[in-house]
Amino acid sequence: MKQVGPGAQSLRLSQRKASGEGRAWVEPLVDDTEDVSLDFGNEEELALRKAKIRHPLATFFHLFFRVSAIVTYLLCDWFSKSFVACFVTILLLLSFDFWSVKNVTGRLLVGLRWWNQIDEDGKSHWVFEAKKVSTSIAASTEVEARIFWLGLIICPVIWTVFFFSTLFSLKLKWLALVIAGISLQAANLYGYIHCKLGGEKSISKVTSRFLSQQMFQRERQEEIQGMDVLKDMEIHNH
Repeated sequence: MKQVGPGAQSLRLSQRKASGEGRAWVEPLVDDTEDVSLDFGNEEELALRKAKIRHPLATFFHLFFRVSAIVTYLLCDWFSKSFVACFVTILLLLSFDFWSVKNVTGRLLVGLRWWNQIDEDGKSHWVFEAKKVSTSIAASTEVEARIFWLGLIICPVIWTVFFFSTLFSLKLKWLALVIAGISLQAANLYGYIHCKLGGEKSISKVTSRFLSQQMFQRERQEEIQGMDVLKDMEIHNH
């Protein structure tokens, strides 16, 4: 006896049902799935950009030192009656904030950094670098960028308010500390705005310029040494 597969049985059942209604139809079982190549590049980039926080430690310390300096400045009279202790504590917090924002959090959270470079001639060069946006693991997210810029802009504004309040209240002993806070945080703000708005210099350009200067100086020194050797030979010949 010939065995009938399940596909043929389902086909016959559909034919029998259709014959009872006065018409015959066949419903083939077709697998309409097909392989489609999808480009997930944009989706992955959007997923990375919309992720919450991918560098929690850097985000924490980006706000910790500057917020701690402001809170300590406001509440230092409650914690200690020593002006020197409060002054040194706030200055240390401001210094830690300047170093961490300049060297760590700016690079991790928004892909920006700036520094000063001194060449062999003793000339100072300011370098402002912006990292190209990519889907790499180190890419920053929108939340991190928002936290970075809000903290970078709001805190210098708060220290500026402290400056005017110190002048109007005649608390001149705090004036030097407030000016230090404005200077340190405004320096980072200026540097990163310069990076963001187009003052970008890649490491490759800086390195190539530095190497070209070194090669030019070496060639110049070799020419001078060659001239000295020729002069010595002329002297010996005479």
